[in-house]
Order: sequence, then C-alpha cells, then structure tokens
Amino acid sequence: SLAGLGNLMQDVLWCFSQVKGTIDVGVTEADIISTVEFNHTGELLATGDKGGRVVIFQREQESKNQPHRRGEYNVYSTFQSHEPEFDYLKSLEIEEKINKIRWLPQQNAAYFLLSTNDKTVKLWKVSERDKRPEGYNLKDEDGRLRDPSMITSLRVPVLRPMDLMVEATPRRVFANAHTYHINSISVNSDYETYMSADDLRINLWNFEITNQSFNIVDIKPANMEELTEVITAAEFHPHHCNTFVYSSSKGTIRLCDMRTAALCDRHAKFFEEPEDPSNRSFFSEIISSISDVKFSHSGRYIMTRDYLTVKVWDLNMENRPTETYQVHDYLRSKLCSLYENDCIFDKFECVWNGSDSVIMTGSYNNFFRMFDRNTKRDVTLEASRENSKPRAVLKPRKVCVGGKRRKDEISVDSLDFSKKILHTAWHPSENIIAVAATNNLYIFQDKVN
Repeated sequence: SLAGLGNLMQDVLWCFSQVKGTIDVGVTEADIISTVEFNHTGELLATGDKGGRVVIFQREQESKNQPHRRGEYNVYSTFQSHEPEFDYLKSLEIEEKINKIRWLPQQNAAYFLLSTNDKTVKLWKVSERDKRPEGYNLKDEDGRLRDPSMITSLRVPVLRPMDLMVEATPRRVFANAHTYHINSISVNSDYETYMSADDLRINLWNFEITNQSFNIVDIKPANMEELTEVITAAEFHPHHCNTFVYSSSKGTIRLCDMRTAALCDRHAKFFEEPEDPSNRSFFSEIISSISDVKFSHSGRYIMTRDYLTVKVWDLNMENRPTETYQVHDYLRSKLCSLYENDCIFDKFECVWNGSDSVIMTGSYNNFFRMFDRNTKRDVTLEASRENSKPRAVLKPRKVCVGGKRRKDEISVDSLDFSKKILHTAWHPSENIIAVAATNNLYIFQDKVN
C-alpha cells in the first residue's frame, strides 16, 4: 500500500544505494546521465548517458535472512546504444547522447526497450543466456569447421550450464524521419505503435515497420520566419490508444484525437492558463515554456513542468490548472543571472508516484521536490554523497531568501547551479525513487520496519 506516503514527507527516505560513478573523480561529459526510467514492474531501472550508453540495473530478490526487505539495484547490463554520427549533407554532428528511454511491457523472458538520440530510435532486446550447446558434428569445441571426411559418427548436441550472460541486441532501427532533434518518444497503449516528437513534427511508427512512419502533427510554417513556438514534449494517453498530448514552448498543451483526421493539426482540447499581467517580465515567455508533460496513471490528469512551477490539469477543464506548485520561487529574483549563465533554459522533468497522489521534480543544488496532492504538504530533499550512506535518513532542506539564516538553512546566494536534478523516476508501485545528479544515480526508498 502507498497509504504511508505521508511518512515520506518526514525525513523517512533511505538512501538505497549509489550505483553509478562519482562526482569528484574524473567526471567526463560522456558520463552525465541524460535519462532515467523504471520498467513496468519496477524490477529493472535503465539510465542513458551523454556517451550513448545504456546501463540497466536489476533489483535483487528477497533474501532468506531479510524476507521483508528487498535487495538493492545492481548492474544487470551495459551496452552502447548510439554512436556519434556526422550528417555530410548538412555538415552537422549528431550526438550519441541518449535523450529518452521507454520500456515495453514484458511479454516473454526477454525485455524490450526503446532508446533515442537526436535523430534515431532503436528497439533493443535484452535477454539472458545460461546454457550453451556442446557436441556439434561439423565444428570442433573451438568453433572451427571439421573435415567432413574425418566425421565417422553423428553426435546429438547437448545443452550445458554456463555463467549467466545478459545480451543486448538491436532488433529495429528507426531512422531518417526527423529533420529536427527528437525530444520525446512514447509507447502507445496498443503496444503496436509508438510516437517520436521533434521541435516541429510528431511521427507515428509501427514496431514492425522501420522504413516508414506517419506524420500526425506538423506545426512547421511555410515561412520559418513566422515560427512562434516549438514542440517540447509529447506523450500517449495510458489507456486510450487514439489520444495523445503535446506541449509547446508557449506554455500550452494540446490534446489530440487520432480518430478525427490523419493529420492532427486541429486539437481536440487546448489547455492554457491566462497570464497575470502583473507578473509580466522580460523572462515571461522563457520561463513559461513547458519542459515535460506526463499523463497520470489513471489518465484523468496531465502534469506539466515549466521553469518555476509544476501544474496539474484536469482533462475536463482547459482554462486553468487545478493545482499549481512552486518548485523554487526563490529564484524569481535571480532570473537575470540565470539567463546569463543559460540555466534558465534547463529542462526539468516531473514524475507521478504509483497512485498519482505525490509528484516529484528536480531543482538546483542537487535538490529535488515532492508535493503531496492530498495534504498539500511539500518537502525539499538533497541527493548528495554526504547523506548517501545506506540506511541514512534524508533531512528536509530549506532555502533562505534574505535576512537571518537559521542553522539548517542554505542561502539562495550559495546555491550551486552546476548541480541540477533534471531527470527522476518513480517505481510504478512502491515508494522507490531514482534521482540522476550529474553522473551519479541515487536510489532512495521509503522507510520500512
């Protein structure tokens, strides 16, 4: 049961394990984690980094000594998903950085996941092998072909146990369909199709067809000088395979129904909050840009993240959000310096917990925020190496804006803007969260007896 989530707001997250890298020893750009995603059961956790690598962690099974406490997440498989490329026609380098990972529901013993960089989506199969065949007739034990004239008898090959091997093999490569950088991929609830979105277009793919996709959204104007907004994120409805949403840099969300037309240029619903003229500033358009959009597990709500807030929208109410949570409102006075150091363009993600009762998103100084939708309480926690010892209890952090600073508070002027939590994930059914801080992955779990 997730009913005890109120406890999670009271210093009760434990550091489960620190499982990737260290901040102070030779951090390279390639090691920075760029996406985090639990699979549908929560038994596996995948991370992608700027070096094009995918690392999958698997949860250990219950031990006999501690039957009520599940094990840690340990490395299960590591593979190179994307390589750097060069577009000779456009003289453009294509980064290997993994932008998004999405799991498919498990249908058999193997696991399948989608990973994408700026241009190419790949479908990977991750499978286990713990037996090997021995006793070939035409090959010797080293794999060399034998002389047929030397074969005097036939043998029946047998399977022998071997050390467990986890193999990752690319099953499909979906390429050459995006002119601009892919920012989102989303698997449809029919599990036959998925979509990929870039700045101006959204394409629909069938998992079995790699050389053709259907363009379902195209907002590219005839004259690029008339361009006023770009697509920032897109996601399918969790239950209705005909419905999806996409967000824009203007702070708007469009809900589309694929049953109305092949090209969803006309939205079914349009979600936008009227701007308060008193809050209008030079930075208003930048900070209103939506960096992430997520359907709730129930499919009733949409959550969006802009630079300063997280908003929850009811699908039945388009004119304003039902809930607005301030993530780091103390930065409103710092927008000028955040603009100068480009931090104002950071794209923070947001996630729901398994019951849609709590939402989580990241901030600066390795802080991440949680908001309880029922009690309206919130907490600021920090992912750092100092408090990452196993069974350590996280203490809530507070930011002081001005005046006297208390002992346990941190001044807004001393926040480290190079340490930022952009990517987070929440276990689909338990209070376990994964937080990516630069090249470190922190896994925390709720306090258990």
